[in-house]
Amino acid sequence: MNSTTLFLGLIFSSIGLGYFVYGKKQRMTMPFICGIALMIFPYFFENNLMIIAIGILLSLIPWLFRI
Repeated sequence: MNSTTLFLGLIFSSIGLGYFVYGKKQRMTMPFICGIALMIFPYFFENNLMIIAIGILLSLIPWLFRI
């Protein structure tokens, strides 16, 4: 793990925390699940491009599919 990977993990985990809190308070499943996924996934990937791609995808899912 290098500093770039840690920084990207911090950024996407912070976005995930926001989605998690929002989804929990509004009782919406999509932001809640995406928030949990955004907080967990950086631990499983080493490649920075993969972290960026998955993070952006998970960040956009609640905007695209409002359930």
